Amino acid sequence: MKKTLLAAAVVGAFSATAAHAQSSVTLYGLIDAGLAYTSNSSTSAAAGKANWRATSGLVNGSRWGLKGSENLGGGTKAIFTLENGFSIANGNSLQGSRMFGRQAFVGLQNDQYGAITLGRQYDSLVDYLAPLTLNGSAFGGTIATHPYDNDNTNNSFRVNNSVKFASANYNGLTFGALYGFSNKAGDFSNNRAYSAGVAYNNGPISVAAAYLQRNNNTGVANTSGAIDPSSDAVFNASRQRVFGVGGNYAFGPATVGLVWTHTQLDGLTSATFNSTTTNFANDGVKFDNFEVNTKYMLTPTVSLAGAYTYTMAKDDLTGKKPKFHTVSLQADYRLSKRTDVYLTGSYQHISSNDGTGFQAGINGAGGMSTTSSQTVVGTGIRHRF
Repeated sequence: MKKTLLAAAVVGAFSATAAHAQSSVTLYGLIDAGLAYTSNSSTSAAAGKANWRATSGLVNGSRWGLKGSENLGGGTKAIFTLENGFSIANGNSLQGSRMFGRQAFVGLQNDQYGAITLGRQYDSLVDYLAPLTLNGSAFGGTIATHPYDNDNTNNSFRVNNSVKFASANYNGLTFGALYGFSNKAGDFSNNRAYSAGVAYNNGPISVAAAYLQRNNNTGVANTSGAIDPSSDAVFNASRQRVFGVGGNYAFGPATVGLVWTHTQLDGLTSATFNSTTTNFANDGVKFDNFEVNTKYMLTPTVSLAGAYTYTMAKDDLTGKKPKFHTVSLQADYRLSKRTDVYLTGSYQHISSNDGTGFQAGINGAGGMSTTSSQTVVGTGIRHRF
């Protein structure tokens, strides 16, 4: 009897070990907390005042998540990701107070072909092109965002109801596409989105190109579609199209990059950014963003980074052509592999914007400027787990 029980225990132990070897779940996260000064911020409480404040996500949004996989054999596995975005300042969930507002998807991944996933996900422009910008990296992040995040390289919105394909890595070449359903009967294109992108990384060279389009019937709200208009979308427009290309080149401890993105908005009725809403009269608006960036590893633990973005905009209805100049700098010191401290700053100036409604406003500043310029300087700590 004792031998039978012992044998059963041994078999059970081996079975449990085999099961654990075939599947895994990982808890991960990033916490970004700090202090910042804003030169001019217009809010409901005060108009055009300087502001000192505690920050969460001044460079990278604080988040925690779960990633899991199960080996199905033949180089195929089931995968999932559930990721929550939150404010370390008050503990509240972000992205419309969603439990998993940053990402939530499940799918299948094959070593030879790639992955197909379904859920709330990043578009192809975020996946392939954004990492070549300073705001799409850990070297610039939130406050290095292009004006109004007009090209979504700072992932102001995610895509709900989406099906995504991401290829395997073919000697440095990766590509993918995404489609977000409107989920609206009889109005298939009302609040849908689709995108595609490609990237190539080989040694010191990284290049990428991507396209994103979202359609929206501004007269008939569809809150269950691809983009949530109440918590995700910056622009309320009948159509938003974004195309971009970019490249980075690394030599020694330095990396330099060039990125161009073009955004076209048709039937623009409003824009909500930095807690400020500006109304438009079904305007057609274009943005062209030209960014040059650089990163330099001064030592294995100290890095310096900077970017300059020149943004040309045009309002077809008024003929106005606002121009934005955005400069961002960051110094970072790694205390360990998981923890670093940073000093970061961004300056933005807008001109030729009279009568357009557009304002100077750095992402994460807490409000738009009542003058033609805005400066944000902050320091903080990041910890990854």
